Amino acid sequence: MKIAMPKDGEVLDQHFGKSRSFAIVALEGNEIVNTKEVSTESLQHNHGGLANMLENEGVSLVITGGIGAGAYKSLEEKGFKVIRGVSGKIGDVINEYLKGALQDKEVTCSHDHGEHHHY
Repeated sequence: MKIAMPKDGEVLDQHFGKSRSFAIVALEGNEIVNTKEVSTESLQHNHGGLANMLENEGVSLVITGGIGAGAYKSLEEKGFKVIRGVSGKIGDVINEYLKGALQDKEVTCSHDHGEHHHY
């Protein structure tokens, strides 16, 4: 199983679509077997592109802080499980997930971007 998390340094990025990189964590059972960072700077606010990239990486679960409805829909259409409303350091978030302590808070963001629109 592979988990993707938008990152901002060592913490979970609270804006999925603006994240410049994602941590991809591979698990076998309850063991972390690999962690890598994937740049997504060219995919910021490209919901379909982000979903495709995560699919190509073999991800099945996305853990995120804030996520807009468009990005969430793109992930859902690809069949990803999504846990929203999470915060903290990437390592701590993975440990919480492995303990079964993370629950989807079912929150989506709606930001006022002025002239900037999500498509």
